Amino acid sequence: INIHIFSPIYNNFFSKLTFYLHLNILFVIIVVACDSGGEIMANIKQQIKRIRTNEKARLANQSFKSSLKSAMKAVYAAVEAKDVEKATTALNLAYKKLDKAEAKHIVHKNYVARHKAELANAVNTLK
Repeated sequence: INIHIFSPIYNNFFSKLTFYLHLNILFVIIVVACDSGGEIMANIKQQIKRIRTNEKARLANQSFKSSLKSAMKAVYAAVEAKDVEKATTALNLAYKKLDKAEAKHIVHKNYVARHKAELANAVNTLK
């Protein structure tokens, strides 16, 4: 948290105003800026590295989750089209992605179990 103290003599606009203190004639404005804004706040070298690797992992996980959801939507689209072959191949791909996401600890095991059951029930309505 960065704390800046300014006087009203300067004509500055502050977006985050916490509170005013009245000291005789002069107002003191305390502005607390809590924006990260892409800046690394850590001073420790290892922590700076850790922040960088966490960001890379977050982006990779986000991408994998997106592909996982797309795979599950493909199963539902094949079921809507009543195409058994497409549905089963899409189901296999979705199962593979769900298992991989569970192994990488991207999603919880109950999430995987629940979606596998839902997908299997959807495909079984075709048979």
